[in-house]
Amino acid sequence: MEQLNNKQREAVETTEGPVLIIAGAGSGKTRALTFRAAYLIKEKGISPRNILAVTFTNKAAAEMKERIIELLDGNKNNLPNIGTFHSICVKILRWEIEKVGYKKSFAIMDDQDQLALVKKSMKELQIDIEQFNPKGVLNAISKAKNELIDAKTYLERIGGYYEEIISKVYTLYQSKLKEQNAVDFDDILMLTVKIFQKFPEVLEKYQNLFRYIMVDEYQDTNHAQYILVRLLSQKHGNLCVVGDDWQGIYSWRGANIQNILDFEKDYPSAKVIKLEQNYRSTQNILDAAYGVISKNINRKDKKIWTDQKGGHLLVSFEARNEREEAEFIVLEIGKYKNENKSNFSDFVVLYRTNAQSRIIEESMLRNSVPYRIVGGVKFYQRKEIKDVIAYLKLINNFNDETSLERIINEPKRNIGEISLGKWINFSKKSNADFISLGLSLKEESGLNSGKIDAIKKFCDFIKRMNESKNKIQLTDFMEKVFKESSYEKFLLDGTEEGQMRYENVEELLTVARKYDDYENGEGLNLFLEEIALISDTDNIDQNKDSVHLMTLHSAKGLEFKVVFIAGLEEGILPHSRSMLNQEEMEEERRLMYVGITRAKEKAYLLFTSERNIFGSTQCNPPSRFLDDIPENLIDVISNDQVSSFFQSPKNNFYRNKKRTPIEYASGVSAAQKFNGVKMENVEFIKKGKIPDTKYNIQNTNFKDGDRVEHSVFGSGLIISSQGDILTIAFKKVGLKKISATVAPLRKI
Repeated sequence: MEQLNNKQREAVETTEGPVLIIAGAGSGKTRALTFRAAYLIKEKGISPRNILAVTFTNKAAAEMKERIIELLDGNKNNLPNIGTFHSICVKILRWEIEKVGYKKSFAIMDDQDQLALVKKSMKELQIDIEQFNPKGVLNAISKAKNELIDAKTYLERIGGYYEEIISKVYTLYQSKLKEQNAVDFDDILMLTVKIFQKFPEVLEKYQNLFRYIMVDEYQDTNHAQYILVRLLSQKHGNLCVVGDDWQGIYSWRGANIQNILDFEKDYPSAKVIKLEQNYRSTQNILDAAYGVISKNINRKDKKIWTDQKGGHLLVSFEARNEREEAEFIVLEIGKYKNENKSNFSDFVVLYRTNAQSRIIEESMLRNSVPYRIVGGVKFYQRKEIKDVIAYLKLINNFNDETSLERIINEPKRNIGEISLGKWINFSKKSNADFISLGLSLKEESGLNSGKIDAIKKFCDFIKRMNESKNKIQLTDFMEKVFKESSYEKFLLDGTEEGQMRYENVEELLTVARKYDDYENGEGLNLFLEEIALISDTDNIDQNKDSVHLMTLHSAKGLEFKVVFIAGLEEGILPHSRSMLNQEEMEEERRLMYVGITRAKEKAYLLFTSERNIFGSTQCNPPSRFLDDIPENLIDVISNDQVSSFFQSPKNNFYRNKKRTPIEYASGVSAAQKFNGVKMENVEFIKKGKIPDTKYNIQNTNFKDGDRVEHSVFGSGLIISSQGDILTIAFKKVGLKKISATVAPLRKI
């Protein structure tokens, strides 16, 4: 307890009744939460099984577990129930879902599978997907579920033609999910609440189990989560919620900031504790962020402070266009990195929309700056990964129509769309699962003998795998499926791309290894749950030395030494949608607050005179949020200062790339001898040594199909080229876009 400040200690020791902890950015809320859980166990003698801690990401849950284990002297067997809303509810549903007509072996559909099922439903209903966007339809269904409105209730509340269309799709989509014994993300919460409301004895069982409840990021809860927490905490009343209304930025996905603002109305006896001491940022950064957020009306007041007085001023820079903005970012990264001996991973570039990343990526490629984009193609959305997972899901659930449709011809089995349709329809008419019926198919199904034989062979394989899943370790089982399905042979077709896809599947086995000790197929269930519930930000790895590029929404919960916020123009941040809506404008201001408070040491606020974006050239005024920051906290760098630097004959890298901004910033005059020298050789040049010359770094005569070797990435194959930018498939690291004039690359 000596490690805590007075307010954190108060938050830990206040264990009974409702508690609201208002935790400012960087105020050590995770520490307070983990100490509170350990305090309940060690000092108050509460059984860990009677404590529930709910987070919003798997990453946050894992971090909380690690810290609690440390506080409990390394005892891993004495942990409370910790997880996301979805993972906790899935565990409850595994025990209780039969009460609402599902089997315990239910599957969880990811967002791509949900969209595919909505499209299929719209096709059956003859609804034009050009007129009604399937993503918009799915969003409307999701919004309804977040408000705990089921398909039947939605139908009763129809108020117009569009809602009538949504209702039709919602009803069919939901029936298709149930046919497949599957749920989507929103069902996980909605069905849990439904069971609690419909079966009081089930609710009481979990109320008695979860006697002490803690909820992190309470400002991000939606209506379904709010009701779930209220139901569970009703009996014992020991509810502790932690959050910051200043960081409520997810209304677009159903979050309701009023949940935290109205907590004292909902729980009149609540004790309110404010964590206002910041351990992350300098006082200048905090004061600048307060200048922005203080203009919001709908908020609880607090004053965030830190022992780190003063600090760097925030830098404001107006670039002529988005290209100059990107070059400025690269230049400043180089300067700061050199002067402060920082790593690339100490920097993040934040933007309002993903479309802004393209030009920043190009600048980093040209200048050999390693970067990682958060929110690109995710590992679990790659085709080969989804295919293998579909095999596992079908083996686990013979009613999984979506998985069956995905892998029936991966690899080719001569079972076409028409044959598949007949098989599926015949199964539904016979009220049998696809695999059992497939094994007993006869010509009365309308299929010829050749198709029947192909279907039976496939079904026999699925049945054999189902019988073996309980007998061997999960990774051995997955290897068996991979090989005996012929999918391994299908991938290993002799191409570089096939090899990379094979290696991705091997990586999936690495993920599954942690479940090898589970028996009776339980490991497979847990593995499928984990990958279904993984979130966008769970895989953000700040240990890799590369600059992070991400949207402001993705950055919440993270921290970096130096933050660049790009595109601070009216219509971008704040977004054009918020201009006529006070609530949305306040959320945009909270988004700006989140961006600034990610910075530990320095923050850059960037905007342009004109910007090419969304297919047009825009000339928007600077963001109003810049005016909210006190002038004494901002160091304004003029365009003339930077332009004179770019145009100086001494610094001619900007025009002919003899020197990159990174090389200039590193103070390496000798780098002019080497066109695009490797960053790792900068130190060698400064010491008068010559870089590795086996890589012909001035050779730009590359073409599609060339085999090449990179000093770091190893051997690869050029897939495509556009100007000097090459897309290369590397054996070790997959697809990379790199500059032919800069990269340490040679033909082999």
